[in-house]
Amino acid sequence: MKLRYALLSAVILLLSLAAAAQFYRGTYIPKYAYPIQAAQSLAPRSNPATLDVDASQAWRGLLYVTERIPAAPGPLTLVYPKWIPGEHGPTGPIDELAGLRFTSGGRALAFHRDGAHMYAFHVTVPAGARSITARFISIMNEAGDTMATHVVAILNWNRALLYQDGVDSHTWFLRPSITLPAGWQYATALTPRAPAAGETSQFRAVSLAMLVDSPLDMGRYFHQWQLGQIGGAPVFLDAFADNPKDLDAPANVVAAYQRIPAEAYALYGSHHFAAYHALLTLSNAIGFQGIEHHQSSDDRAPDSFLTSPAMELIGGDLITHEFSHSWNGKYRRPDDLATPNFQVPMRPDLIWVYEGMNQYLGDLLSFRTGIRDPKEYPEYLAQLYALLAAEPGRKTTPVIALTTAAPFLYQARNNYPSISRTAGDFYDEGELVWLDADTLIRQLSGGRKSLDNFLHLYSRPAVTGPITDTYNRAAIERLLNQVQPYDWHAFFEKRIYQIAPQPPAAELARAGWKLVFNAQPNKFLAARMAQSQGAFHWFDLGFNVNGQGMVVSLRQASPAWQAGMAQNERILSVNGHTFSPAELNYALAQAQHQSAPIVLQVAGSGWLQTVRIDYHGGARYPHLERLPGVPDMLAAIMAAHAK
Repeated sequence: MKLRYALLSAVILLLSLAAAAQFYRGTYIPKYAYPIQAAQSLAPRSNPATLDVDASQAWRGLLYVTERIPAAPGPLTLVYPKWIPGEHGPTGPIDELAGLRFTSGGRALAFHRDGAHMYAFHVTVPAGARSITARFISIMNEAGDTMATHVVAILNWNRALLYQDGVDSHTWFLRPSITLPAGWQYATALTPRAPAAGETSQFRAVSLAMLVDSPLDMGRYFHQWQLGQIGGAPVFLDAFADNPKDLDAPANVVAAYQRIPAEAYALYGSHHFAAYHALLTLSNAIGFQGIEHHQSSDDRAPDSFLTSPAMELIGGDLITHEFSHSWNGKYRRPDDLATPNFQVPMRPDLIWVYEGMNQYLGDLLSFRTGIRDPKEYPEYLAQLYALLAAEPGRKTTPVIALTTAAPFLYQARNNYPSISRTAGDFYDEGELVWLDADTLIRQLSGGRKSLDNFLHLYSRPAVTGPITDTYNRAAIERLLNQVQPYDWHAFFEKRIYQIAPQPPAAELARAGWKLVFNAQPNKFLAARMAQSQGAFHWFDLGFNVNGQGMVVSLRQASPAWQAGMAQNERILSVNGHTFSPAELNYALAQAQHQSAPIVLQVAGSGWLQTVRIDYHGGARYPHLERLPGVPDMLAAIMAAHAK
């Protein structure tokens, strides 16, 4: 009944706000796998630091920071955040901090950078002083790291603050404020302290942990959609665009996004936020990225993200992936990724749960909501499975080696990624592993249970504020056994901790499908190629090229490899004709009917060479084909579950 639901929502909202208040008071501190003896905080809630960020010149790519830091006379070490949650590595952009200076009572203070710890600064607080002031500039745009355009900017607070070394980040408090460029608006999960005074907005004091967990987007062109609510907690999509036309999302796209809260609640049966803001920037200059937070997400996409059907195929899981992280990653987190502060190294060995399972769940939600057509999941799965099966690197490198190396793999820009394997592999391989677990639970339970049942246990209690509850591998295996008894330790040992020459082999047949190849382009791969204006020939010739003919990836032992090609070469001509993706596709089709090789002229490292590829098998693209007489599990998994 409607009235009954309204009353229940009101009760749940009160419980949620009470739990959130407990967190904000700083009484909840996560269990750490590697605890430290924390320093006594000089900035408790009763005497917070004040952080004033002047973003009035964000359109230049500059933030001017003034931070009043409580202090006591004597030596003081301040640090710039280094290990950033959600980025899983030492990615704090210390190189983008400029013009640092300290004062007390209007007088400049001498300081020096630590000789071994480059993120630390030592200053002596003068006698009688109860605080010092730090001023610096945060440079927002560096090569490959654009955070601002002339009309849109992203503020990650970890880029714009210093804090006392050695404290627990839940016990060091700040009261932040932001000054915007004229005519701009902002969105954030932070709570305003008072109505905005002109272009300046102040927020309530929060712990360092919560501030870094609450990014702020700002810009001239802004639209907010309320997507719905979970137990009385509202969920918003806050979009900022370089061009206002990119905010004109079609009604069917908005309707699909408005199904996210209900489908997420059906999946998890809980929530751990008082309100949630999916912050989205639409900008080709800023690019594609997604970073999770408890009560918000920092989502970045090309300008056509909300208006292009191709982008729905390519990146339709962006919002759902990061929203799912509010449960899986922020609330439930591996104990060695929950660190006392941002200088303590993270150990991401269990990221195959944090990110790998979430890759599956983010995709699942994108199909259940209709952002992507649920009927298209077999096509999506076909290209995912085939790409991972064609990786030579998997014959030497298990997934655990990738998760352990995640802090540097996230930053790697390596050639031949199919040989070395990359951070992306534990996302995609994780999806296949957790799909394998889901289909296995369904089979063993006779269809009575699924991974959804595990997630309901995993995300208990049903309502809290933005707190963190940690786990280890044994805890995950115990929860799975509660849902469906099985040797889950051996299951993960085989798929994650040992070399697996092929992706999980049984899940496709168990789900009622088999992998096939033919000349019909895969819909998801075709969308990617259309976006890049390149050509996909991974499963036939053995390489992919962009629109300018650059070989962006090359498969070991493929026909192109055997012919002597190398990655990053540029194809100049195909059978004597100037290169274009269409010309390459035509040559591949013609080679099926003749014995002559495909002749490419390529340039690389200042050299020209002629390459002859002796391949006549035609185009090959992956698809899934139904197995007769076997129920279609994929349709059951991807169908809408919300009532």
